[in-house]
Amino acid sequence: MRMSDMIEEFIKELFSEDGDYIEIQRNDLAQHFNCVPSQINYVIATRFKPSQGYYVESRRGGGGHIKIKKINITKSNYLMHAIASIENTITAQEVDIFISNFLSEGIINGTEAKLLKVATSDNVLTIPQEMKDNIRANIFKNMLINLVED
Repeated sequence: MRMSDMIEEFIKELFSEDGDYIEIQRNDLAQHFNCVPSQINYVIATRFKPSQGYYVESRRGGGGHIKIKKINITKSNYLMHAIASIENTITAQEVDIFISNFLSEGIINGTEAKLLKVATSDNVLTIPQEMKDNIRANIFKNMLINLVED
């Protein structure tokens, strides 16, 4: 398991203990994982975004106080928020992150995850490289729209 994955899992476990929001000190967390504080910043910036159901408030100084709040939203709202956050292009790696987050939040099941992954993979998109990320974004967004419940 990579350092970023371990930090993410640790932070998510704090939610299960403390409820819908947590407060952490950047330096304390960096010491716990024996890494630089910028690694903590990276994990928070990439894995705890609004599109993934989190609100982050960060203060500099004094070790870098960070408050992360989990936004409680419905499956449909979660998916619509994700769709709105996807721009005109998306990489296969970014799709994988969305799918992983959807699974961990119980937004989609394993079968849906496999279908989303297969439909947006480079193996299926046998078109010139410069067009793949644009077509992938269109496919992914349309598939997500079809998962939105009325």
